[in-house]
Amino acid sequence: MAETGLQIGIIVGYLLLALGVGLVAYRLTDRTAEDYFLASRTLGTVVLLFTTFATLLSAFTFFGGPNVSYAAGPEWILVMGLMDGVLFGILWYVLGYKQWLVGKAHGYVTLGEMLGDRFGSPVLRVVVAGISLFWLVPYVMLQQQGAGTAITALTDGAVPYWIGAGGITLFMIVYVVLSGMRGVAWTDTLQGIFMLGMIWLAVAWILSAVGGPGAATSELAAVSPGHLSLGGGLYTPAYVLSTAVSIAFGVTMFPQVNQRFFVAGSKTVLKRTFALWPVLVILLFVPAFMLGAWAQGLGIAAGENQNVLPLLLNQYTPAWFAALVIAGAMAAMMSSSDSMLLSGSSYLTRDVYRQVVAGVTDRREAMVGRIGVVVIALLSFVASLFQPGTLIEIGDTAFGGFAQLALPVLIALYWPGTTRYGMYAGVGGSQLFYLASVFLPFVPASYVLPFASGLGGWSASVVGMALGLALTVGVSAVTAPAAGEDAAVYQGHSAD
Repeated sequence: MAETGLQIGIIVGYLLLALGVGLVAYRLTDRTAEDYFLASRTLGTVVLLFTTFATLLSAFTFFGGPNVSYAAGPEWILVMGLMDGVLFGILWYVLGYKQWLVGKAHGYVTLGEMLGDRFGSPVLRVVVAGISLFWLVPYVMLQQQGAGTAITALTDGAVPYWIGAGGITLFMIVYVVLSGMRGVAWTDTLQGIFMLGMIWLAVAWILSAVGGPGAATSELAAVSPGHLSLGGGLYTPAYVLSTAVSIAFGVTMFPQVNQRFFVAGSKTVLKRTFALWPVLVILLFVPAFMLGAWAQGLGIAAGENQNVLPLLLNQYTPAWFAALVIAGAMAAMMSSSDSMLLSGSSYLTRDVYRQVVAGVTDRREAMVGRIGVVVIALLSFVASLFQPGTLIEIGDTAFGGFAQLALPVLIALYWPGTTRYGMYAGVGGSQLFYLASVFLPFVPASYVLPFASGLGGWSASVVGMALGLALTVGVSAVTAPAAGEDAAVYQGHSAD
């Protein structure tokens, strides 16, 4: 009981520290929508880098990733670490930098606002916001589910799942409602540095206990040699490439990531940030995923719905240290969820509420945004109580849904010939195709392409992206601009 009290005390102490940072930010936040949602576009290199880092690297990294490595091998590092670190860095420049230029020139706050203005279409604005919110809720739920299961595992069931998930949800509501983007970015920076340090300390502690990396790897080779041969053949090249592409393009359309393309204080800040991004990704993914793989060789027995990382820590580290690492995992989850809640509420208020209610002031929009944070958090918490699917399944599904938006948006930013009807076709067609592959059992989830049959099946997400690209370009080529479209909105803002 004393040990459980110590563990809970450490986690609560960390949460209170993060709350204190949020309260300081609240005192400095203006009561305007732009300041609440975007911190008045003033973030510097360190804060922008770590808030993006902490926002993306969530329960999927701390629990889902090690679980995959535990089950099939550490090559997930190639997918998430090397391939997506580099791919997302490139997309940050190609798509994010262009979006920052356009957003700064016209004062855009959301992706839907940027697209709706260019194509003179409130409908497109609402559709993009609706799609984003649809895929956002399961990913918020992913963080809450991860928090609940982690605290339950850490305390050997003394704290039930619903209390762990509910407590984290309540905490996030309080400090996101109070602090807005400035507080979220500051706490993300604190949490990003903390979780990076704790995962490396965990690696050092556990490897010291088992005799070093060579000994841990030898144990893995003895217990499960397939883990050292690209996941024992479980993953085809097409699957690995599909996953990397889907995740990289998907995260660029995550509301909480996409809005960070608007918040940099200058183009120098933005360029430094995407250049440093791949380095930071590798520094987190390598230790986190290797711990999952080594756990298999060290005899850690994780059930189907258990997270291997807390079990490994309980086995090889003292209770107080395990609690600190789990606090780092809580940091990862909160730094994703807080940003999701903030961005989701901006989409809800700016792209939906403003289209329905006329004459909304900035102060009223900020207030409604705070209400939106509460609504989204509570809906996702209720859904998380049912634990519908594993962390990986939920994460994979949301990544693919967001990825369908990426290519139509990219085409719209760079090709003046893109039309409203091309965007309707590209965005709507790819989403319908992907939704069918997820929810209809008779629609295939992967496809073997004739020109690449030797690589295995390509995911429906990547096939849907290709469909969206073809529809956007094809329909735009045969349709004329509709009334209200203004191709000049995106012109004159070239990435250099």
